[in-house]
Amino acid sequence: MTSRLDKVFEVSILLKGLDGLLEFVGGFILIFISPAAINSIVKSLTQNALSENPHDYIANHILAYSHHLSSSAVTFGAIYLLAHGIVKIILVTAILKEKLWSYPWMMAFLVIFIVYQIYRLLISFTVGLTLLTLFDIFIVCLTYIEYNKHKRIAETIESSE
Repeated sequence: MTSRLDKVFEVSILLKGLDGLLEFVGGFILIFISPAAINSIVKSLTQNALSENPHDYIANHILAYSHHLSSSAVTFGAIYLLAHGIVKIILVTAILKEKLWSYPWMMAFLVIFIVYQIYRLLISFTVGLTLLTLFDIFIVCLTYIEYNKHKRIAETIESSE
């Protein structure tokens, strides 16, 4: 019987898996895009917002950031997204297959990123990163609960054999 908490965990893990897939695709795309091409794309995406409001805070900041991109920053972003995405995809797949080893790895992986995200928040607060950090903390808690449940089940099966 699947509890509501199990369903919440499954949906949360699926969202993490989707996030990993999007990161992987984004990293793969970044391999082939130059900083100049990124700047051109950003210009076209912000053009409408800036024509309506030349002082649009978000559009101006995105545009200013794209002007300062270097090829090493794009390469770092690509490697970061690819690695992060691959690890998430592997761990989420293993968790969905209920591989006991994957639960502690997922928790450790997320805790490392939570610490990094908190560090980034201390430098520059953003609502988006705060929400992502809270979601990651939530997933770590759910993963811990699920891990203990599956561990008890595995121990019960082992002791009955």
